[in-house]
Amino acid sequence: MVDNMHFQYNGFLYGIMIHSLVDAKQGKFLRSGILFAVLLNFKHIYLYIAPSYFVFLLRAYCFENSGNSMRGFSVIAVFTASLGPFAAMNQLPQLASRLFPFKRGLCHSYWAANFWALYSFVDRVMIVLLSKTPLGQYLDLSLDTSALAATTRGLVGDTVFGVLPTITAKHTLILTGLLQIPGLIFVFRKATFERFIGSVTLCAFASFLAGWHVHEKAILLCTITMSVGIANMVGTSPNSGAGSGAGSGAGAGAETLSLSEQNGGALTSKDVRSFMIVSLVGYIGLWPLFFTREETPIKVLITVIWFIVVGSGLDQCIPRPFKGSSLSTEAGPSLTSRSMLRYFTTLECLYVFGCMPVQIYVNLIHEAVFGQDTLAFLPLMITSVYAAVGVVYGWLLYSAAYFSSGKAIDNKKTR
Repeated sequence: MVDNMHFQYNGFLYGIMIHSLVDAKQGKFLRSGILFAVLLNFKHIYLYIAPSYFVFLLRAYCFENSGNSMRGFSVIAVFTASLGPFAAMNQLPQLASRLFPFKRGLCHSYWAANFWALYSFVDRVMIVLLSKTPLGQYLDLSLDTSALAATTRGLVGDTVFGVLPTITAKHTLILTGLLQIPGLIFVFRKATFERFIGSVTLCAFASFLAGWHVHEKAILLCTITMSVGIANMVGTSPNSGAGSGAGSGAGAGAETLSLSEQNGGALTSKDVRSFMIVSLVGYIGLWPLFFTREETPIKVLITVIWFIVVGSGLDQCIPRPFKGSSLSTEAGPSLTSRSMLRYFTTLECLYVFGCMPVQIYVNLIHEAVFGQDTLAFLPLMITSVYAAVGVVYGWLLYSAAYFSSGKAIDNKKTR
Protein backbone atom coordinates (compact mmCIF):
# COMPACT_ATOMS: atom_id res chain seq x y z
CA MET A 1 0.00 0.00 0.00
CA VAL A 2 2.73 2.45 0.95
CA ASP A 3 4.62 1.94 -2.30
CA ASN A 4 1.72 1.87 -4.73
CA MET A 5 -0.88 4.14 -3.10
CA HIS A 6 1.34 6.60 -1.26
CA PHE A 7 4.18 8.76 -2.57
CA GLN A 8 7.21 6.96 -1.13
CA TYR A 9 8.84 3.93 -2.70
CA ASN A 10 10.51 1.95 0.05
CA GLY A 11 10.03 -1.57 -1.28
CA PHE A 12 13.43 -1.89 -2.94
CA LEU A 13 15.12 -0.54 0.20
CA TYR A 14 13.50 -3.18 2.36
CA GLY A 15 14.57 -5.69 -0.27
CA ILE A 16 18.20 -4.65 0.25
CA MET A 17 17.72 -4.89 4.02
CA ILE A 18 16.30 -8.40 3.79
CA HIS A 19 19.14 -9.40 1.45
CA SER A 20 21.62 -8.14 4.04
CA LEU A 21 19.86 -10.06 6.82
CA VAL A 22 19.83 -13.26 4.77
CA ASP A 23 23.55 -12.86 4.10
CA ALA A 24 24.11 -12.53 7.84
CA LYS A 25 22.19 -15.75 8.43
CA GLN A 26 24.26 -17.55 5.81
CA GLY A 27 27.52 -16.33 7.35
CA LYS A 28 28.33 -13.93 4.48
CA PHE A 29 29.17 -11.15 6.89
CA LEU A 30 31.29 -9.01 4.57
CA ARG A 31 28.56 -8.75 1.94
CA SER A 32 25.95 -8.23 4.65
CA GLY A 33 27.91 -5.26 5.99
CA ILE A 34 28.43 -3.78 2.52
CA LEU A 35 24.74 -4.08 1.67
CA PHE A 36 23.78 -2.40 4.92
CA ALA A 37 26.23 0.43 4.23
CA VAL A 38 24.61 0.89 0.81
CA LEU A 39 21.18 0.79 2.43
CA LEU A 40 22.15 3.39 5.02
CA ASN A 41 23.33 5.74 2.29
CA PHE A 42 20.08 5.30 0.40
CA LYS A 43 17.99 6.34 3.42
CA HIS A 44 19.17 7.42 6.85
CA ILE A 45 16.17 5.92 8.67
CA TYR A 46 18.15 2.68 8.79
CA LEU A 47 20.33 4.32 11.42
CA TYR A 48 17.60 2.95 13.70
CA ILE A 49 19.05 -0.54 13.37
CA ALA A 50 22.71 0.38 12.81
CA PRO A 51 23.73 -0.26 16.46
CA SER A 52 22.60 -3.87 16.20
CA TYR A 53 24.51 -4.37 12.95
CA PHE A 54 27.63 -2.83 14.46
CA VAL A 55 27.59 -5.02 17.57
CA PHE A 56 26.73 -8.20 15.67
CA LEU A 57 29.39 -7.77 12.96
CA LEU A 58 31.95 -6.72 15.56
CA ARG A 59 31.30 -9.84 17.62
CA ALA A 60 30.67 -12.36 14.85
CA TYR A 61 33.05 -11.15 12.12
CA CYS A 62 35.72 -8.82 13.48
CA PHE A 63 36.47 -10.87 16.58
CA GLU A 64 36.51 -14.14 14.66
CA ASN A 65 38.29 -13.19 11.42
CA SER A 66 41.51 -11.52 10.36
CA GLY A 67 40.00 -9.66 7.40
CA ASN A 68 38.89 -6.64 9.37
CA SER A 69 40.70 -4.26 7.02
CA MET A 70 38.69 -5.54 4.06
CA ARG A 71 35.39 -4.86 5.80
CA GLY A 72 36.57 -1.43 6.91
CA PHE A 73 37.75 -0.55 3.42
CA SER A 74 34.47 -1.74 1.88
CA VAL A 75 32.32 0.37 4.20
CA ILE A 76 34.55 3.43 3.75
CA ALA A 77 34.38 3.00 -0.03
CA VAL A 78 30.57 2.99 0.06
CA PHE A 79 30.38 6.14 2.19
CA THR A 80 33.04 7.88 0.09
CA ALA A 81 31.15 7.21 -3.13
CA SER A 82 27.93 8.46 -1.56
CA LEU A 83 29.08 11.46 0.46
CA GLY A 84 32.27 12.40 -1.39
CA PRO A 85 30.59 14.77 -3.88
CA PHE A 86 28.78 16.59 -1.05
CA ALA A 87 32.04 16.94 0.89
CA ALA A 88 33.83 18.28 -2.19
CA MET A 89 31.17 21.00 -2.54
CA ASN A 90 31.13 21.79 1.21
CA GLN A 91 27.50 20.70 1.44
CA LEU A 92 27.75 18.20 4.30
CA PRO A 93 26.34 20.67 6.90
CA GLN A 94 23.40 21.39 4.61
CA LEU A 95 22.87 17.68 4.08
CA ALA A 96 22.95 16.98 7.82
CA SER A 97 20.43 19.75 8.56
CA ARG A 98 17.98 18.22 6.10
CA LEU A 99 18.49 14.63 7.21
CA PHE A 100 18.03 15.36 10.91
CA PRO A 101 15.04 17.72 11.31
CA PHE A 102 15.42 18.69 14.97
CA LYS A 103 13.43 21.88 14.39
CA ARG A 104 10.35 20.02 13.16
CA GLY A 105 9.09 19.08 16.60
CA LEU A 106 8.70 15.92 18.65
CA CYS A 107 5.65 14.59 16.80
CA HIS A 108 4.93 14.44 13.11
CA SER A 109 1.85 16.32 11.90
CA TYR A 110 0.06 12.96 12.07
CA TRP A 111 1.19 11.32 15.29
CA ALA A 112 3.09 8.07 14.82
CA ALA A 113 1.74 5.27 17.03
CA ASN A 114 4.46 5.51 19.67
CA PHE A 115 5.17 6.72 23.22
CA TRP A 116 4.78 10.34 22.24
CA ALA A 117 1.32 9.81 20.79
CA LEU A 118 0.24 8.50 24.18
CA TYR A 119 2.17 11.27 25.93
CA SER A 120 0.53 13.95 23.77
CA PHE A 121 -2.90 12.39 24.27
CA VAL A 122 -2.50 12.41 28.06
CA ASP A 123 -1.45 16.05 27.83
CA ARG A 124 -4.56 16.91 25.79
CA VAL A 125 -6.79 15.16 28.30
CA MET A 126 -5.15 17.04 31.16
CA ILE A 127 -5.55 20.34 29.28
CA VAL A 128 -9.28 19.72 28.97
CA LEU A 129 -9.59 18.73 32.62
CA LEU A 130 -7.65 21.74 33.86
CA SER A 131 -9.53 24.17 31.63
CA LYS A 132 -13.00 22.79 32.39
CA THR A 133 -12.67 21.74 36.02
CA PRO A 134 -11.02 23.07 39.22
CA LEU A 135 -8.66 20.07 39.19
CA GLY A 136 -5.63 22.28 38.55
CA GLN A 137 -6.18 24.19 41.76
CA TYR A 138 -6.30 21.02 43.83
CA LEU A 139 -3.21 19.52 42.19
CA ASP A 140 -1.35 22.83 41.89
CA LEU A 141 -0.87 22.38 38.13
CA SER A 142 -0.48 25.23 35.66
CA LEU A 143 -1.66 25.33 32.06
CA ASP A 144 0.39 26.68 29.16
CA THR A 145 -2.28 28.35 27.01
CA SER A 146 0.00 28.40 23.95
CA ALA A 147 -0.36 24.61 23.79
CA LEU A 148 -4.14 24.61 23.32
CA ALA A 149 -3.84 24.03 19.57
CA ALA A 150 -0.17 23.20 19.22
CA THR A 151 -0.27 19.41 18.98
CA THR A 152 -3.57 18.98 17.14
CA ARG A 153 -3.33 21.47 14.31
CA GLY A 154 -1.82 19.01 11.84
CA LEU A 155 1.19 21.21 11.11
CA VAL A 156 4.91 20.53 11.33
CA GLY A 157 6.65 22.48 14.09
CA ASP A 158 7.76 22.48 17.69
CA THR A 159 5.43 20.51 19.93
CA VAL A 160 4.23 22.48 22.94
CA PHE A 161 2.69 20.67 25.89
CA GLY A 162 0.17 22.35 28.12
CA VAL A 163 0.69 20.41 31.33
CA LEU A 164 3.32 17.69 30.92
CA PRO A 165 7.04 18.54 30.69
CA THR A 166 8.41 19.42 27.26
CA ILE A 167 10.39 16.66 25.55
CA THR A 168 13.57 17.64 23.72
CA ALA A 169 15.62 15.81 21.10
CA LYS A 170 18.22 15.03 23.76
CA HIS A 171 15.59 13.28 25.88
CA THR A 172 14.47 11.10 22.98
CA LEU A 173 18.07 10.20 22.11
CA ILE A 174 18.82 9.10 25.67
CA LEU A 175 15.61 7.10 25.97
CA THR A 176 16.16 5.42 22.60
CA GLY A 177 19.69 4.43 23.59
CA LEU A 178 18.55 3.03 26.93
CA LEU A 179 15.89 0.92 25.23
CA GLN A 180 18.38 -0.44 22.69
CA ILE A 181 21.14 -1.39 25.14
CA PRO A 182 19.60 -4.64 26.54
CA GLY A 183 19.22 -6.17 23.07
CA LEU A 184 22.74 -5.11 22.08
CA ILE A 185 24.21 -6.72 25.19
CA PHE A 186 22.19 -9.85 24.48
CA VAL A 187 23.57 -10.26 20.95
CA PHE A 188 27.12 -9.35 22.03
CA ARG A 189 27.13 -12.16 24.60
CA LYS A 190 26.28 -14.74 21.94
CA ALA A 191 26.27 -13.59 18.33
CA THR A 192 23.80 -15.99 16.76
CA PHE A 193 21.55 -14.93 13.92
CA GLU A 194 18.46 -15.51 16.05
CA ARG A 195 19.71 -13.09 18.67
CA PHE A 196 20.81 -10.69 15.94
CA ILE A 197 17.44 -10.48 14.21
CA GLY A 198 15.76 -10.04 17.58
CA SER A 199 18.17 -7.25 18.44
CA VAL A 200 17.54 -5.58 15.08
CA THR A 201 13.80 -5.69 15.76
CA LEU A 202 14.21 -4.27 19.26
CA CYS A 203 16.43 -1.46 17.93
CA ALA A 204 13.74 -0.64 15.38
CA PHE A 205 11.10 -0.67 18.12
CA ALA A 206 13.17 1.56 20.40
CA SER A 207 13.72 4.13 17.67
CA PHE A 208 10.09 4.09 16.56
CA LEU A 209 8.65 4.29 20.06
CA ALA A 210 10.99 6.89 21.53
CA GLY A 211 12.55 8.68 18.55
CA TRP A 212 12.30 12.33 17.56
CA HIS A 213 9.80 13.33 14.85
CA VAL A 214 9.11 9.73 13.87
CA HIS A 215 7.01 9.17 10.77
CA GLU A 216 4.14 6.70 10.89
CA LYS A 217 5.70 4.69 8.03
CA ALA A 218 8.67 3.81 10.26
CA ILE A 219 6.53 1.05 11.81
CA LEU A 220 7.32 -0.96 8.67
CA LEU A 221 10.90 -1.32 9.90
CA CYS A 222 9.53 -3.08 13.00
CA THR A 223 7.02 -5.30 11.21
CA ILE A 224 9.36 -6.37 8.41
CA THR A 225 12.21 -7.30 10.76
CA MET A 226 9.69 -9.17 12.91
CA SER A 227 8.57 -10.99 9.75
CA VAL A 228 12.14 -12.08 9.03
CA GLY A 229 12.48 -13.37 12.59
CA ILE A 230 9.19 -15.26 12.38
CA ALA A 231 10.17 -16.75 9.01
CA ASN A 232 13.49 -17.84 10.48
CA MET A 233 11.81 -19.59 13.40
CA VAL A 234 9.37 -21.32 11.06
CA GLY A 235 12.21 -22.30 8.72
CA THR A 236 14.40 -23.70 11.48
CA SER A 237 11.56 -25.48 13.25
CA PRO A 238 11.64 -29.29 13.12
CA ASN A 239 8.05 -29.11 11.88
CA SER A 240 9.14 -27.37 8.70
CA GLY A 241 11.53 -30.12 7.72
CA ALA A 242 14.42 -27.68 7.42
CA GLY A 243 17.54 -27.88 9.49
CA SER A 244 18.82 -25.03 11.56
CA GLY A 245 22.50 -25.56 10.98
CA ALA A 246 23.01 -23.35 7.95
CA GLY A 247 23.81 -19.92 9.14
CA SER A 248 22.31 -20.17 12.61
CA GLY A 249 25.72 -19.62 14.14
CA ALA A 250 27.30 -16.24 13.67
CA GLY A 251 30.99 -16.84 14.04
CA ALA A 252 33.69 -19.45 13.63
CA GLY A 253 33.90 -21.53 16.77
CA ALA A 254 30.99 -19.66 18.37
CA GLU A 255 28.51 -21.72 20.32
CA THR A 256 25.13 -21.42 18.62
CA LEU A 257 21.57 -22.30 19.40
CA SER A 258 18.62 -21.15 17.34
CA LEU A 259 15.63 -19.43 18.85
CA SER A 260 13.43 -22.23 17.62
CA GLU A 261 15.48 -24.63 19.74
CA GLN A 262 15.30 -22.28 22.70
CA ASN A 263 11.52 -22.24 22.42
CA GLY A 264 11.30 -26.01 22.47
CA GLY A 265 11.80 -26.56 18.73
CA ALA A 266 8.98 -24.47 17.35
CA LEU A 267 7.28 -21.14 17.01
CA THR A 268 5.34 -20.17 20.13
CA SER A 269 2.00 -18.47 20.51
CA LYS A 270 3.68 -15.50 22.21
CA ASP A 271 5.80 -14.91 19.09
CA VAL A 272 2.74 -15.01 16.86
CA ARG A 273 0.60 -12.85 19.14
CA SER A 274 3.17 -10.07 19.31
CA PHE A 275 3.78 -10.19 15.57
CA MET A 276 0.11 -10.21 14.59
CA ILE A 277 -0.91 -7.44 16.98
CA VAL A 278 1.94 -5.10 16.05
CA SER A 279 1.51 -5.77 12.33
CA LEU A 280 -2.27 -5.34 12.36
CA VAL A 281 -2.39 -2.06 14.26
CA GLY A 282 0.79 -0.88 12.55
CA TYR A 283 -0.88 -1.25 9.16
CA ILE A 284 -4.12 0.28 10.42
CA GLY A 285 -2.02 3.17 11.68
CA LEU A 286 -1.02 3.76 8.04
CA TRP A 287 -4.61 4.01 6.85
CA PRO A 288 -4.83 7.82 7.26
CA LEU A 289 -2.18 8.11 4.54
CA PHE A 290 -4.87 6.87 2.14
CA PHE A 291 -7.59 9.40 2.83
CA THR A 292 -9.82 9.37 -0.27
CA ARG A 293 -13.11 7.47 -0.31
CA GLU A 294 -11.95 5.39 -3.27
CA GLU A 295 -8.98 4.08 -1.28
CA THR A 296 -10.96 3.09 1.82
CA PRO A 297 -12.27 -0.31 0.62
CA ILE A 298 -8.86 -1.14 -0.87
CA LYS A 299 -6.88 -0.51 2.33
CA VAL A 300 -9.45 -2.34 4.45
CA LEU A 301 -9.60 -5.34 2.13
CA ILE A 302 -5.82 -5.65 1.85
CA THR A 303 -5.37 -5.55 5.63
CA VAL A 304 -8.17 -8.04 6.35
CA ILE A 305 -6.88 -10.50 3.73
CA TRP A 306 -3.36 -10.16 5.13
CA PHE A 307 -4.55 -10.86 8.68
CA ILE A 308 -6.53 -13.95 7.66
CA VAL A 309 -3.92 -15.46 5.33
CA VAL A 310 -0.85 -14.82 7.50
CA GLY A 311 -2.67 -15.71 10.71
CA SER A 312 -3.94 -18.99 9.28
CA GLY A 313 -0.50 -19.89 7.98
CA LEU A 314 1.26 -19.18 11.26
CA ASP A 315 -1.46 -21.02 13.16
CA GLN A 316 -0.40 -24.24 11.45
CA CYS A 317 3.21 -23.69 12.55
CA ILE A 318 2.46 -23.57 16.29
CA PRO A 319 2.77 -27.05 17.81
CA ARG A 320 -0.18 -28.46 19.69
CA PRO A 321 0.21 -31.32 22.17
CA PHE A 322 -1.39 -34.68 21.54
CA LYS A 323 -4.38 -35.48 23.70
CA GLY A 324 -3.18 -36.61 27.11
CA SER A 325 0.38 -35.51 26.43
CA SER A 326 2.32 -32.50 27.66
CA LEU A 327 4.70 -32.57 24.69
CA SER A 328 4.26 -30.10 21.87
CA THR A 329 5.04 -32.38 18.95
CA GLU A 330 2.11 -31.99 16.59
CA ALA A 331 2.73 -29.56 13.77
CA GLY A 332 -0.61 -27.80 13.97
CA PRO A 333 -4.17 -27.84 15.19
CA SER A 334 -6.86 -30.05 13.79
CA LEU A 335 -9.08 -28.78 11.02
CA THR A 336 -12.01 -28.48 13.39
CA SER A 337 -10.18 -26.16 15.79
CA ARG A 338 -8.07 -24.13 13.39
CA SER A 339 -8.39 -20.56 14.63
CA MET A 340 -5.38 -18.46 15.44
CA LEU A 341 -7.42 -16.27 17.80
CA ARG A 342 -7.60 -19.08 20.34
CA TYR A 343 -3.99 -18.26 21.24
CA PHE A 344 -4.96 -14.69 22.12
CA THR A 345 -6.06 -13.66 25.59
CA THR A 346 -9.54 -12.25 26.09
CA LEU A 347 -8.22 -8.69 26.32
CA GLU A 348 -6.14 -9.18 23.18
CA CYS A 349 -9.19 -10.42 21.28
CA LEU A 350 -11.23 -7.45 22.50
CA TYR A 351 -8.47 -5.12 21.36
CA VAL A 352 -8.17 -6.72 17.92
CA PHE A 353 -11.92 -6.68 17.31
CA GLY A 354 -12.08 -3.18 18.76
CA CYS A 355 -10.24 -1.97 15.67
CA MET A 356 -13.49 -2.36 13.72
CA PRO A 357 -15.75 0.08 15.63
CA VAL A 358 -12.85 2.52 15.99
CA GLN A 359 -12.27 2.62 12.24
CA ILE A 360 -15.99 2.76 11.48
CA TYR A 361 -16.16 5.94 13.51
CA VAL A 362 -12.94 7.34 12.03
CA ASN A 363 -13.83 6.65 8.40
CA LEU A 364 -17.62 7.07 8.40
CA ILE A 365 -19.31 8.42 11.50
CA HIS A 366 -17.04 11.37 12.33
CA GLU A 367 -17.45 13.16 9.02
CA ALA A 368 -21.18 12.41 8.91
CA VAL A 369 -21.68 13.96 12.36
CA PHE A 370 -19.12 16.79 12.49
CA GLY A 371 -18.24 17.41 8.84
CA GLN A 372 -14.74 17.76 7.41
CA ASP A 373 -13.63 20.92 9.21
CA THR A 374 -14.87 20.42 12.78
CA LEU A 375 -12.50 18.50 15.06
CA ALA A 376 -10.52 17.52 11.95
CA PHE A 377 -7.62 16.08 13.94
CA LEU A 378 -9.79 13.87 16.18
CA PRO A 379 -9.94 10.85 13.79
CA LEU A 380 -6.16 10.95 13.36
CA MET A 381 -5.63 11.17 17.11
CA ILE A 382 -7.98 8.26 17.78
CA THR A 383 -6.19 6.09 15.21
CA SER A 384 -2.74 7.00 16.53
CA VAL A 385 -3.57 6.46 20.19
CA TYR A 386 -5.43 3.19 19.63
CA ALA A 387 -2.61 1.84 17.45
CA ALA A 388 0.03 3.06 19.92
CA VAL A 389 -1.52 0.96 22.69
CA GLY A 390 -1.18 -2.16 20.53
CA VAL A 391 2.35 -1.35 19.37
CA VAL A 392 3.60 -0.76 22.92
CA TYR A 393 1.90 -3.94 24.13
CA GLY A 394 3.33 -5.95 21.24
CA TRP A 395 6.80 -4.57 21.94
CA LEU A 396 6.56 -5.63 25.59
CA LEU A 397 5.31 -9.08 24.58
CA TYR A 398 8.08 -9.48 21.99
CA SER A 399 10.75 -8.33 24.45
CA ALA A 400 9.54 -10.79 27.08
CA ALA A 401 9.68 -13.67 24.59
CA TYR A 402 13.11 -12.63 23.28
CA PHE A 403 14.88 -12.28 26.61
CA SER A 404 13.15 -15.13 28.43
CA SER A 405 14.07 -17.61 25.69
CA GLY A 406 17.76 -16.76 26.07
CA LYS A 407 17.67 -16.95 29.85
CA ALA A 408 15.95 -20.32 29.73
CA ILE A 409 18.65 -21.89 27.58
CA ASP A 410 21.41 -20.26 29.66
CA ASN A 411 19.90 -21.83 32.78
CA LYS A 412 19.87 -25.23 31.08
CA LYS A 413 23.58 -24.91 30.24
CA THR A 414 24.54 -24.18 33.85
CA ARG A 415 22.81 -27.24 35.29
